[in-house]
Amino acid sequence: MLVTFTTKAYADITMFGDVAIAMLKMMGHSGTVPGAIRAEDVPAALDRLTAAVNAVASTPLHADKDEDEPAVSTSHRALPLMDLLAAAAKDGCNVMWK
Repeated sequence: MLVTFTTKAYADITMFGDVAIAMLKMMGHSGTVPGAIRAEDVPAALDRLTAAVNAVASTPLHADKDEDEPAVSTSHRALPLMDLLAAAAKDGCNVMWK
């Protein structure tokens, strides 16, 4: 499953479902797909995601089964979504995902 995050203030971001749901839960959301965050709640969601990412810094979100592939840290996976949330917060836009 793929999850696409959208807002009027930034380009769409698509993530694998397990990663997206983990990010949603870090933001304090239930992880339900589809879903949305109202514009006034976006800054708080960004703060929660940032704090959660900083807490796990370089830890891979999920261990890759293929040992030939390098692990991708949580902070690297979260960066595009954090940029999207920051743009939405700046412009006062809702964030939706499906």
